[in-house]
Amino acid sequence: MFPEESAAVPDFAGEYADLDDPAVVSKLKYHIYCELTKDRPADAPPIEFHDAPRSVPDFVMDLIQKERSSFYFINLSTVVDKYLLWKKKLPRAEPFYAVKSNPDPQIVETLFHLGAGFDCASKGEIQQVLSMGCDPSRIIFANPCKHPDHILFAKENGVAMMTFDNMAELYKIHEHFPEAKLVLRILPDDSYSIMPFGIKFGATLEDSFKLIEKCKELNMTLMGVSFHVGSGCLSGVAWVEALKLARKVFDEAIRVGFDMTLLDLGGGWPGTENGPLTFADIGTEISPVIDELFPPHVKVIGEPGRFFCTEASSLAVYIISKRERTNPQNPDETETQYYISDGVYGSFNCIIFDHAKPEPSFLVDVSDRRLLPSCIFGPTCDSMDLVVKKTLLPEHFPGEWLLFPNMGAYTRAAGSEFNGFSLPVCYYVMTSN
Repeated sequence: MFPEESAAVPDFAGEYADLDDPAVVSKLKYHIYCELTKDRPADAPPIEFHDAPRSVPDFVMDLIQKERSSFYFINLSTVVDKYLLWKKKLPRAEPFYAVKSNPDPQIVETLFHLGAGFDCASKGEIQQVLSMGCDPSRIIFANPCKHPDHILFAKENGVAMMTFDNMAELYKIHEHFPEAKLVLRILPDDSYSIMPFGIKFGATLEDSFKLIEKCKELNMTLMGVSFHVGSGCLSGVAWVEALKLARKVFDEAIRVGFDMTLLDLGGGWPGTENGPLTFADIGTEISPVIDELFPPHVKVIGEPGRFFCTEASSLAVYIISKRERTNPQNPDETETQYYISDGVYGSFNCIIFDHAKPEPSFLVDVSDRRLLPSCIFGPTCDSMDLVVKKTLLPEHFPGEWLLFPNMGAYTRAAGSEFNGFSLPVCYYVMTSN
C-alpha cells in the first residue's frame, strides 16, 4: 500500500514524470484513489483498491454471487491509463473530456483529479463539473446551439469559453454574454467517419469568414477555432485536412485583427487501441502537423469522450429466459433465442444511436458446448429490443451470465427505464497495475 496523498492534481512534470515506470504509475493510481475516497459520502457507491493483478472476468465472477440483474464493472485505473496514453502520444493537446459520452461521477472525478478539462454541452453538465470544484477556465461550453438560459448560467458561473457556428448563435451570445470567449466551429471533411456531424454543425470556409467579420463588428472576443471530424473516424487524414482548414480560418481571423490563441481538435478519438485506427496512430500522424501549422503560443485542446470511457466499463447481463424457435418457412431451421436483463432501451441503446456492434464474451468454460444459431433479445416487450442477431453462440442456460466488454461510451448515459426495467448498477475498482 502507498502512503497517503494530499495534492489534488498530480505533478506530471515532477513526482509523476516517469510515466514509463510501473511503480510511478501505480503510485499515481493510488493517489487518484485517495482523492476519490477522501470525505466520500456514506451513501456514495464504494470504490475498492486492489494491488494484485486480476482480470475483469475474475472481478465479475465475484460480483455475480450477489446480483440477479445487469451491472457495470468499472475499472477506473483504465481511465488513468488512457489519460497517460494521451499525454504520451499527443503531448501538446490538453484533453477536455466530453461529459456526454459517460457522465458517471466516478469517471468524471477521476479525470478531474488527473487535471483534465471538460467539454460540456448543457447547464446540467456544467453544474456537474463545477460541483467537483473545477475551475471555470477548464470548461468549454462546446454545444454550438445553446439554450439562452444555459448561456446565462455559464455567464453567472464564469464559464466564458464557448463554441458557435452560425450567425443566429453569435447574435444570441452577444445578447446574453457579450464578454464570452468565442471558439468558431468549422466544418471539416467528415466523410471518413461512421457518424458525420456536418449535417448539423460546423461553418463552411465561406461562412467562417463572414462570422469572423461579424465578430469584429460586434466587438466580440474570438479566441480560437474548433472542428469535429465525426465519431468513429477511420482515417488520420481527416485530422490532417481539418488542421489545414483551421489554419486558413486562423489566418483570416488574424488578418481581421483577432489574437487567436486556441485550437480545439474536437472529438472522434477511438475508444480502443485494437481497431482499424488507433489513438497512437493519430497522435503520431498529427503531432508534427500541429507543430508545423500552429506556433507554441497557441493552446491546443481536444474533446475526447469514448477515448476515456469505452474500455473502462464492462457490462454483465443475466440470462432470464431461453427458447428454441423453428422457422415457419423452413422447419429444419431452428434458432436459439436468449433473453437478457438489459437491452436496446437501456445500455444497448448504443446499437441504435452509436452504430455499436456489441459481442458477448463468456464467463465459464464453453469449449465443450454446442455452437448453435442464436440471437439475444433484451427484456422488454418490444421486438425491436434485439441486442445480437443471427450469430453462432455456445449454448447457455437461464441463470447464467454473459459479459459485454468495452461498454463505457454512449451506453448507460442515454439509457431509459422503458417497461419499468431499471438501468444497471455500477461497481468500481481502482487497480494498481
